[in-house]
Amino acid sequence: MESRSVRVLALVWGVALEAQAFDFLGSESCQSCHPDAWAAWKASPHARAKDVLSPTQQRDARCLSCHSPNEGDQKVAAVSCESCHGGGQYYSSKHVMKDPELVRLAGLVDPTEKSCRACHDASSPSIKPFDFKSRLKAMDHWSVERAKKKEQSARLDRPARSLTPFRTLTPFRTLTPFRTLTQWAALEKKR
Repeated sequence: MESRSVRVLALVWGVALEAQAFDFLGSESCQSCHPDAWAAWKASPHARAKDVLSPTQQRDARCLSCHSPNEGDQKVAAVSCESCHGGGQYYSSKHVMKDPELVRLAGLVDPTEKSCRACHDASSPSIKPFDFKSRLKAMDHWSVERAKKKEQSARLDRPARSLTPFRTLTPFRTLTPFRTLTQWAALEKKR
């Protein structure tokens, strides 16, 4: 009994360790479902992080650890969507993305100040000190998408436009083959 528990625990532990190394799909895979977020990322300094380095710096592991952190193991240049949100191999499918709990169980990471400070720290050669709150606002790539989802949800929750003649149908026997829909609607209004 004990050995079975150990095997199950080892299996769970192995899956958990493997979950930390999800394969990246590339930022382009995010574009089809998150076009606004992708456009905001594409216009951001993160998308061009490697491009700002000199040719010498592009070969320096210290520079690449922040400017292109997943190039070596995942072959993804710059700071991609998955650099911050984790490899999308398991969470990128639509049925997983629709469930906020499942998507996080499948590997989606919500970046925190701590994860940002892995690169944006005191040793960073940045001129300005890193202020997480203001930089988070500048990096906002979710507000437009969330507003659209909220609007779409509100539209689905709204009652359908009232089509009175069709909603208050009278018994079928009162309709005759000679009445048009317009005549029928006018008769219904009079009742």
